[in-house]
Amino acid sequence: MSDVKKLKELALEVRIAAIEQFKARGFGHVGGSLSVCDLMAVLYGEVMRYDPKNPGWPERDKLVCSKGHAGPAVYAVLAVKGFFPYDEIKTLNQPGTRFPSHCDRKQTIGVDMTTGSLGQGTSLAVGMALGDRLKGRDSRTFLVVGDGELNEGQPWEAAMLAASRGLDNMIWFVDWNKKQLDGTLEEILKPFDFEEKFKAFGFHAQTVNGNDVEALSAAIRRCGSVQGKPHCIVMDTVKGAGVPDVENTVYNHSMNVKPETCDKWLADLRAQLDELRGGETA
Repeated sequence: MSDVKKLKELALEVRIAAIEQFKARGFGHVGGSLSVCDLMAVLYGEVMRYDPKNPGWPERDKLVCSKGHAGPAVYAVLAVKGFFPYDEIKTLNQPGTRFPSHCDRKQTIGVDMTTGSLGQGTSLAVGMALGDRLKGRDSRTFLVVGDGELNEGQPWEAAMLAASRGLDNMIWFVDWNKKQLDGTLEEILKPFDFEEKFKAFGFHAQTVNGNDVEALSAAIRRCGSVQGKPHCIVMDTVKGAGVPDVENTVYNHSMNVKPETCDKWLADLRAQLDELRGGETA
């Protein structure tokens, strides 16, 4: 059974670390990073097998954030989990940084795959899962895909290969936050029903509240009872989740942010974290 309180604490720590990066840089992909913070907490808090002291461990589970612009959320959880000194993430997207705006495995310790050209991460993740199987490893691959990214054709080609090879050692997470760079999904290209589409492609698929750590944890556990198929968890999320000002900003894919605004958000998140921790020790 999940320790829900610990996962909620970790999700808040990840959001705080993400906002600290945006504060230091003054802008960034705020909305789509915040929408996956709960997932990062669940994966790195209880699901994935990894070793911060040996990030290249061959038997580790792997994360591919195909929506590479959510790199700040990945960097945040890696920093919290001790892959590198925490304060280094505050150099996000600055000259000489190890933390570019999109994930880069050659730059950032703990990042398993370079992503950012939308769609390509899906094929890479399928190749990684297939490679682990061919090498006899019981490692799993966790793939984060943007809902707007699924406008591309490449993810569906990758999905067909994953299903045809029965890659039950991978889970696709669709960040269904209902917005993309310049509008809503419905305005740009109607997505129809993601869960039904993935089922039609041969996946075991389910839809859950993607900003609820308990729901995410339970959904991942359910994947363990289905063999012979890749898995898809459609995460019903809010773009900018956890920071009301961002949630209520229409165009929140990439935003300019002022230090004082970030300080306000950080104060609120830290108060929530203190309240959770206070309840534990009271």
